[in-house]
Amino acid sequence: MALTNILVHIDNGRAVAARLDVALQLAGRHNAHLTALYAIAAPRVPEHVRTMIPESVLQLQARQAADAANKAHATFDSACRAAGLGARSEWRQTAGEPLEQLALHARYADMAIVGQADPDEGDGERVDLPGMLALAVGRPVLAVPYVGKYPRVGDNVMICWNASREATRAVNDALPILERAKSVTVMTVNPQGGTGGHGEQPGADISLHLARHGVKVASTHIVSNELDPADLILSRAADLSVDLLVMGVYGRSRLREIVFGGVSRHMLRHMTVPVLLSH
Repeated sequence: MALTNILVHIDNGRAVAARLDVALQLAGRHNAHLTALYAIAAPRVPEHVRTMIPESVLQLQARQAADAANKAHATFDSACRAAGLGARSEWRQTAGEPLEQLALHARYADMAIVGQADPDEGDGERVDLPGMLALAVGRPVLAVPYVGKYPRVGDNVMICWNASREATRAVNDALPILERAKSVTVMTVNPQGGTGGHGEQPGADISLHLARHGVKVASTHIVSNELDPADLILSRAADLSVDLLVMGVYGRSRLREIVFGGVSRHMLRHMTVPVLLSH
């Protein structure tokens, strides 16, 4: 599989520049088409309150939303031209909730790039947007942290491996990046044996599979019952100067609530480098 179509979520948050930079990197490296999606959500105002808002106020809000969208559009176009992607870029502007619109449009892309929610921007309902999108869309989702800059993503990759279906899917979805990486580390935490586990040598089988794809791969594992597995992963990633994590996201839908597994939930909130999520 090749990365030929990449979707990036664009908004007016302070972290959008770093997210767009990551998208431009990947699109340029893979000679891919880059599509920006900008979703304008309607103000969440009860209908009985909305009827009391003067029409002039509603018109002002609409103009402000249009101005913000135009500004984001201009920034995207300028960045694509500077990166030499002008002919391979596209702007899509929709009305609706970001998660719903991203899930719709990402089905027709090879990867969706979104941002980790910034708690300082007060958007509590989007805290788990990357994970919720991964559960909804059937495509890999690259989540970019809301802090930091990432001048190179995909050179030094760590795979969070636990021999599960979700982790297997994540590795397969990440192959276009893994095959171009300078180094890939398969990391297992507290590996278990048996037919449903890692086998005699944790990480050996998936490492052999990747090596047959030409991936420069090594495997390692950590055994610790004292620290959270996600903290162990992030700590080792920092030690190895990892610039991308690959992991399966674990969760289930319960009515209107998304319930994530412990490692997935922790990573969604505390990621320190971009994370490729797949379900």
